[in-house]
Amino acid sequence: MKAWFKSIEGDQEGSEFALAKVLEELSFDNQGLIPVIAQDAKSKDILMFAWMNRDALEDTLKTGRMCYWSRSRNTLWRKGESSGHGQQLVELRTDCDGDVLLALIEQAGAACHTHRRSCFYLKFGAQSVKIDSGP
Repeated sequence: MKAWFKSIEGDQEGSEFALAKVLEELSFDNQGLIPVIAQDAKSKDILMFAWMNRDALEDTLKTGRMCYWSRSRNTLWRKGESSGHGQQLVELRTDCDGDVLLALIEQAGAACHTHRRSCFYLKFGAQSVKIDSGP
């Protein structure tokens, strides 16, 4: 944990910090990436997990539309740009360590490339794994 996040643990509800300072203190990995969880703002369902670099994060904050870093394509990935299944940012949070982001979003269409609402459609049981939603 970065010392700055440790230093604000006791601060009161409503305390505010400069955006530039918080962005500076976030923990990006050695590839310059930070994990982000996309959660439906209304239902609270977890829709997907992805990565952001600093450019994707700044683009998201500037436009209000989710932008990620595609590790497979090695480029910015503006969610919904080709599929039409965009994500509108409602609220962005970070955890107490500053090493993961939580994006509360409004999802248009399916979040998953399989055309399912959520990427988390494989449900583990004691003896098997079951698909619990259709495309």
